[in-house]
Order: sequence, then C-alpha cells, then structure tokens
Amino acid sequence: MHLFKVLVKYCLIAFFVFGSHVLMAQNAPRKLVYKFAIDEEIAPPASLRVEKAMEEAKDCKADIIIVHINTFGGTLDDADKIRTAFLQSSIPVWAYIDNNAASAGALISIACDSIFMHSGSSIGAATVVDQTGTVQPDKYQSYMRSMMRTTAEARGRRPDIAQAMVDPDIYVAGVSDSGKVLTFTTSEAIEYGYCEAEVENVSELLKHAGVKEYVIKEQRYTFLDKLIGFLVTPIVSGILIMLIIGGIYFELQQPGIGFPLILALSAAALYFAPLYLEGLAAYWEILLFLAGIVLIILEIFVFPGFGVAGVSGIICLVAGLVFSLIGNVGFDFSGIPASLIGNRLMIVMVALAISLPLSIFLGKKLFESTLFGGLALNTTESTDEGFTVAADKEKNLIGATGIAATILRPAGKITIDGRNYDAVAQIGYIEKGQTVTVIDYINGSLVVNKK
Repeated sequence: MHLFKVLVKYCLIAFFVFGSHVLMAQNAPRKLVYKFAIDEEIAPPASLRVEKAMEEAKDCKADIIIVHINTFGGTLDDADKIRTAFLQSSIPVWAYIDNNAASAGALISIACDSIFMHSGSSIGAATVVDQTGTVQPDKYQSYMRSMMRTTAEARGRRPDIAQAMVDPDIYVAGVSDSGKVLTFTTSEAIEYGYCEAEVENVSELLKHAGVKEYVIKEQRYTFLDKLIGFLVTPIVSGILIMLIIGGIYFELQQPGIGFPLILALSAAALYFAPLYLEGLAAYWEILLFLAGIVLIILEIFVFPGFGVAGVSGIICLVAGLVFSLIGNVGFDFSGIPASLIGNRLMIVMVALAISLPLSIFLGKKLFESTLFGGLALNTTESTDEGFTVAADKEKNLIGATGIAATILRPAGKITIDGRNYDAVAQIGYIEKGQTVTVIDYINGSLVVNKK
C-alpha cells in the first residue's frame, strides 16, 4: 500500500512537470522575423527600399531582420548607405545569399551580423569598376578597401580577406595567392568565417540559428513604391531634367501657355514629387529651383544681356536639382560622402549639357520642318501682291527723340509719341527714363544714343 502511494505521488509530480513544460512551450513568445529582398542593382531604388524596410522592421518591433540577397552590385554610394543602415541597426540583421553577393553586394553582406548561403552561391569580387566594366583608378579601390576592411572588423571577420575581395595584389596566405580578386564559394565562406552555414531556405536558416517559434513578416512593396523607385533612378532623373529644360526653352521661343510649358511642369512634378515623398527633396529646394527659373526668365525678358540675374538663376536651378537628390538637412551635409554629391552633380550637369544643345537643334529642325510648318512662316509676301514693310516707317524715325521705356544694355524698349519700339544703345547702356535720339535703324531695331 505504501509503495502504491509513492508511485502515485511520483506519477503526479511527473505529470505536472511535463504539463508545465508543455504549457511553457505553448506560451513561449514567438520571434517576429522581418524579411525583405535585395535582388536588384544596388542603386537609389534599392537604398530607398532598404531604408523603408529598416523603418518598418523597427516600427513593428521585429526581433530579427533577414535580407534575401541576390545581386551583382551597383553604385558605391548607395551600397555605403545600405551598409551604414545595417551596421547601425539595433535589430540583428542576417543575410541569406541564395546566388550572388558580388561587388557592392559583398559589402552589404559583410555588414550583416550573420551570413547564411545557399549551396552554389558566391560572395566577393568587389573591385570598383565603371559601367563598362573598366577597373577604376587606385583612389577608388583604396576607398573600397577601407570600407570592406572596417566593415569586416566591425562584424568580427578577417579584414585581410575583405580587402583581398577588392585588390588582387593583396596576398592572404592559404586563402588568396592567385593574383586575382577573391571570391568565396559557400564552403570556402564557411571555412574562413564569412558564412555561418549552408542552408536551402529561410526555414532551414532559422532552424540552424535555433529559432523554433517565429512569425515571418515580409516587406510589402506596392505599385507606388515601384513607381517611385523607377523615377529616382539616375537615368530617369536625367531624362526628366532634359525634359524640364527643353520644355522651358521651347516655351520661351513661343511665349504663352502651350504644350512645352505643360511638358516642363509635368517633368518637374515627376522629378520632385517622388524625391519629396521619400524625404530627399525639401520644399526649400523646390523653391530654389523655381527661383532659378524665374531669375533666368527675368534676365531674358526684363534685363537684356547676361548679368547677375542670369548667373544667379543658373546657380539656383542647378543647386535645387542637385540638393533634391541627396539626403542633406538644410545646408548640413555632414555624413554625406563627397562622392555622392559629385555623382548627383554630374547627373544634373550632363543632363543640362545634353538638353540645351539638343533643344536648340530640335527647335531649328521643327521650325523648318514641313510637318510642323505651322510653327514658322514660310510664305513670301512680295510687294507685287500689295505687301509693304514696316522698315520704311522706322527709318523715318531717324533723328526723332524719345524716352527709354526700359534699361538698354544694350537692347531694350523706347517710347516715341506714345508708341514702344525695339531699340539698341549704340554705346554702353542707357538708364530707364533717359531721353534718347534715334540715329539709325538696323536689323529691325532702332539704334539710339543718349541725348
């Protein structure tokens, strides 16, 4: 009887212990895993996508961030922004490479707390090249080596290996002695501490990391996000700048609200709107651009010649376009790489350099084309058909006295007997309101001197 009681007692204890473990397992908090992908060229759309993902992961209080990486690289500036976001993240960031993490992709992978790779994947080959694949000068390689080294050190990985992924001249005994930039396969990355494990999917990754209970939340990338990403690509931004400048040029040739002005305004909206929504363009940068346009128009129509207004207008226009492409806060550019500013300035200047000559060339062709014959007057008005010219009337004004209706420097307007005429100062410039004398009539304008 006593033995039976003892058995019952221990059975009850075992039951309660087992039951408590089951209940604890059922009530154990599940990890929230936030997952997003970098499966495109590392460019402004990718960096914006990462920025949104990191903010969303923080807002939803994720425990782990998994970045699904498959990229051949891209721009160094945008890779640096992504790298910095990963290094500064308070949430552990794990990389899952399922094919390639080359060039800039290697840099952002090394910035992650842990790296997992699919079988057959690779990481490395981070030499800086241009768009044609030509290796850039050593100053660019030196900058990339430095970033790779410091990033590897920050994550406890061998910095000499990270540098060897950039520079073929760096010798790492037993690892890189072939005179070629270093690229690791999955097994090699595991051997040298650049990969935690080979996994076939995210579920296996989490299992290997010891995460048993979890919920995965994936980044939602809407059509609007994709559209914004498309509009902020350097090529599209450059095309929009060309349309803005071209539209303004054509509108100035044919004053009034017409198709060129609508085209310019539409291009400006498509240029600034996505940048404003993404927090890159501030309202003052847009106003700076508009002020530049106004100053250029004033220089053309109010202050003939090319002076302070024109130069100031060009500076404001270029500054507004460039500042809107970088993440400065006011005039604080701390933390923004000089290379990024130079890159964005180059985009704007190249677009301007192409758009102005192209607009002039197309404008001439359009006005001369029979297809757009309505834009230009091609008919001849002969005296035999009863047409006369106004030149005789203007020539009759030689010797007449008038008042400068605008500043003449040298071109402007004068008033004679209550009527305005185009005029050019023969010498220097003439202030508005001064009395002038007509001395000649050349090329459709009266030539005047101060009286």
